[in-house]
Amino acid sequence: MQGLYLTGVILYWIIVAVAIIHVLMDNRQPAKTMAWVLVIYFVPVAGIVFYLFFGVSHRRERMVSERSLNQLTKRSMLGFVEQVNLQLPKSHKSVIDLFINQNFSLPFKGNKVDVCTDGYQFFTRLLSDIGQARHHIHIDLYIFEDDALGRLVSDVLVDKARQGVEVRVIYDDVGCWNVRHRFFERMREEGIEVYPFLPVRFPSFTSKVNYRNHRKMIVIDGRVGYIGGMNIALRYIKGTGRQPWRDMMVRLTGGVVYSLQRAFLVDWYFVDRTLISDRKYYPAHPAEMQAGGALAQIVTSGPVTPYPEIMQGYVRIIQSAERYIYLETPYFLPTEPVLFALKTAAVAGIDVRLICPNRSDAWFTEWASRSYFREAVEAGVKVYLYTAGFIHSKMMVCDDSLSTCGSTNVDFRSFENNFEANVFLYDEDTALHFKGIFLRDQEQSVLLNEQEQFIHPPFIKRLWESLTRLLSPLL
Repeated sequence: MQGLYLTGVILYWIIVAVAIIHVLMDNRQPAKTMAWVLVIYFVPVAGIVFYLFFGVSHRRERMVSERSLNQLTKRSMLGFVEQVNLQLPKSHKSVIDLFINQNFSLPFKGNKVDVCTDGYQFFTRLLSDIGQARHHIHIDLYIFEDDALGRLVSDVLVDKARQGVEVRVIYDDVGCWNVRHRFFERMREEGIEVYPFLPVRFPSFTSKVNYRNHRKMIVIDGRVGYIGGMNIALRYIKGTGRQPWRDMMVRLTGGVVYSLQRAFLVDWYFVDRTLISDRKYYPAHPAEMQAGGALAQIVTSGPVTPYPEIMQGYVRIIQSAERYIYLETPYFLPTEPVLFALKTAAVAGIDVRLICPNRSDAWFTEWASRSYFREAVEAGVKVYLYTAGFIHSKMMVCDDSLSTCGSTNVDFRSFENNFEANVFLYDEDTALHFKGIFLRDQEQSVLLNEQEQFIHPPFIKRLWESLTRLLSPLL
């Protein structure tokens, strides 16, 4: 018996050594590598299991074939789209070129932008647009909840499917773990095509659970698009507990909807292996929309691309800011490049402000964020905690000329592990609108920089913050 026990111990430490070597050979950021090494070494058995589920990197894998991706992008975007006298702003040309080169995200001019800052605005507008759909409805969400609101939306979609409208829905399998299969099966029975994104099933459980589709995108008839931070769930209207939810969703009309459509159809190929590139999904837009309006790009990122495109864009924008950078995010666990860019901008005299929730929906993440807050504050960043509810908004505005909104949080998971999507808008009126939203949220927030208990917390609290921060690359 003792010999069997000794054999088991030796075998276990061999597995630990192999796992640690695997982490080291992956050449990640040193902080993330060290975090995984410590978890594997000091948390027996569970550390190995945790690494298999959440640590194995798949960034080098090509889950969508290059040939099919080219068909979905170049043919659709270049063959169906024609823009006359497209002019790019010199101040942000490097950012625009970055997204074109890395993501094939083409800029589109002449777009109308409407911003919804609460669930009532968003869902009222969405249901109206769905009701007017004549050809297709494409929905790509992290969560499609089986609650009163989710059932209402599904009933409307079923009604449109019965009218002959094509309805396609992608939901994230992990995001909808608590949703009954019957909820989606009912939609399938009514003619709606519904697919989970990377379903988490054995034996491939460990290779998929960590890489989730966190995008929130909707396209209606190829003419109207939505992108932002809201899922279909009642919490965006009623809140949770005593906390109302503050979030943003952007409604787009104009040529940039082509790019949103392309992003959806790439995801559709991902889940269904059906290549959809027909011109009818890229209808002509009225000529009057070519004049005026906002210049916009839809940018996606994910763990299967060579580079974290949205994170690269954030860093480039922060580096090029001349007057101010205002950010809202529900979770602040920034990667080293983003944190360094924010600190550098603040030290250089740029007005850098950050709004996060006063009370998060994830207590461990809330604690892990505090040491990052303190580090940012020490560099001159103004950190505000929103007290009027839970702020789930993911937006940034810079210098009255550039703004972005989407599904991307300022954390490791969004920048490196999740499939995300943001719209980047190069337009003064839109930027001023975003700035006004930020300043209104700031009025309902407390400035963390002035709170003594935060600047100089007791030793035990500071130690706990440091311990939770150690695991932030894994959250």
